[in-house]
This record gives sequence, C-alpha cells and structure tokens, in this order.
Amino acid sequence: MLGEILERSKHEYIQPMLVAVLYGGLGDKDKAFEWLEKGFEDHDPMNWCIKVEPMFDSLHSDPRWKQLMKKMNLAD
Repeated sequence: MLGEILERSKHEYIQPMLVAVLYGGLGDKDKAFEWLEKGFEDHDPMNWCIKVEPMFDSLHSDPRWKQLMKKMNLAD
C-alpha cells in the first residue's frame, strides 16, 4: 500500500499526513518525521489531528516531536 501511495504522489497530490501515518505505523520514525515536516510546509489540512493520531504515539518521545509541535503551535 505504501509503495502504491508513494508512486501516486509522483503524479498527484497525496496528503503528507497519510504517508506519515503509514511510516509511523511501520516504525520508520525518520520517514514519518520527513512527511510530517512536508505536511507542515504544505499546510496539510489533516495537521489538526496530529496530536491525537495513535500511529504517532511512538514519536512522542523523540526530540523532533516537541520541535514539530512548537512549529505547528500545538505544544503543550
């Protein structure tokens, strides 16, 4: 599924949050953060759910999570 979505993203807009969720679910933190950053830059309309998405729970302990939350004005 991920490969299919990545291939589609070469030809059409795919919401970065969707790709980040898939990478987060697979445990690939670096790629998840890469796509979360892209979502921030692209103003992905799905960014509103980033803090409550369970697939990102494993990212919360990573220092990049706090940095991203600050950038998105979602810090506690």
